[in-house]
Amino acid sequence: MQTKKSQSSGKSIKPESLNELAPARPDARAARTGRTGAGRDAPPSNTASHKCNLDYFQPLRWGVDSLYLTYPGIIFPEVDTRLKNLKKIAQSSETHEQAQAQYQIGDHIFEVKDKAPRGFAYVLEDGAFRIQISRSSMLPCAYVKISSGYLAHVGPANAEESFCALVNELIDGTDSPKVSRIDLFVDFASSECMEWDRQAWVTRASDVDSYSEKGIFTGWVVGKGGIISARLYFKLLHAEKIGTHYLLELWRESGWDGVTPVWRLEIQLRRELLNQFGLSGLPQVLNHLNGLWSYATTEWLRLTLPSQEDKTRSRWPVHPLWGYLSSIDWETDGGPLTRSYTPSRVPGDNWLLPHAESVFIAFMAREGIADLYQAQEALMTAVYNHLNEKANGLGLSFDAYIAERLAIKTRQFNTILNNPSLPAKLEQDEIARQEREYRRASRGGV
Repeated sequence: MQTKKSQSSGKSIKPESLNELAPARPDARAARTGRTGAGRDAPPSNTASHKCNLDYFQPLRWGVDSLYLTYPGIIFPEVDTRLKNLKKIAQSSETHEQAQAQYQIGDHIFEVKDKAPRGFAYVLEDGAFRIQISRSSMLPCAYVKISSGYLAHVGPANAEESFCALVNELIDGTDSPKVSRIDLFVDFASSECMEWDRQAWVTRASDVDSYSEKGIFTGWVVGKGGIISARLYFKLLHAEKIGTHYLLELWRESGWDGVTPVWRLEIQLRRELLNQFGLSGLPQVLNHLNGLWSYATTEWLRLTLPSQEDKTRSRWPVHPLWGYLSSIDWETDGGPLTRSYTPSRVPGDNWLLPHAESVFIAFMAREGIADLYQAQEALMTAVYNHLNEKANGLGLSFDAYIAERLAIKTRQFNTILNNPSLPAKLEQDEIARQEREYRRASRGGV
């Protein structure tokens, strides 16, 4: 793997340039098939011609992969007090106490973290949202990351609307949120070899990095760490590695053959760049995706066909693949959404069952048992004895040990509220503390 410290540069941009940068777009069907007009090939670049067919380029999905929003306001005092107590519980040395560090809002059972980034007081997280809450007037009151899985289910506008109902339970604020960062993506199947010469990238960024893993070329990163950056990477390999198998189903719905390599072009836009365009709120940003994408893929970054005859790189013709990617129409349907979603962070069957299979088969081989049901009984007996030994070593009953281990996992997975009576108890404890403080103050601090 090849890496290096990167830093990208961005020039000041006039807000009105967005609409000027957005080129004419093909219709929705043409964006999916790569054709425009009556069966004509879409021109892939300004000088080069490459027959557009699904073997070469097939757009599968495009949209928002990551979204970070900031919310002004002030944390409600009662919420502050409760989260302060839950954070202390999360910092406990006793695991059974840590398991109770949960905060429920509606259908969301958030894990309350034991630490928070500098400037923030609390962090709440589940499978849909990661919320950082600040008490400082120097920072936004709430900073939220909306997960890619939830965005793939409802889209960015609906995701923000859903979160708005939650954040109103935490902070007192009336202003609309601002976009701190937005990542746009295009998933596409292509037979193109992506391992080009580094000089093929013509960009305003100061760095271009390539990556490989176990001899397999995995992609490019341009402008890492800057206010705008790009990644072109082997998404099929990445999805299989991290277990996001729902993407494979969505790609198949869009016509993917299940064989052709799937890659992703991802453009990351930070607040500083959006401000240069005069954009801040989510509706504004979503209404200008065509212009933002055009700036990123025509002004800031281009993939070209290097020419030995012409030393002026800005005149090099656009690579055929880049012609298709830069002409994605963000006003059209970006592909199917997932039909179901849960805010829990539970591992799927595609992770749990292979691990269970591996353990089960290994146990059968070790014990020399060929009969499935006999092996099942023997394994359950071995697991019970192991758990019982662990419980005895901790001075716990078998049932108490299982309950403790389960509570730890359910906090991590956001599936069960381990102690429903805890919020009421924390409130009672706080009332009692305030009464003690009042009595102490009334006695002159004695």
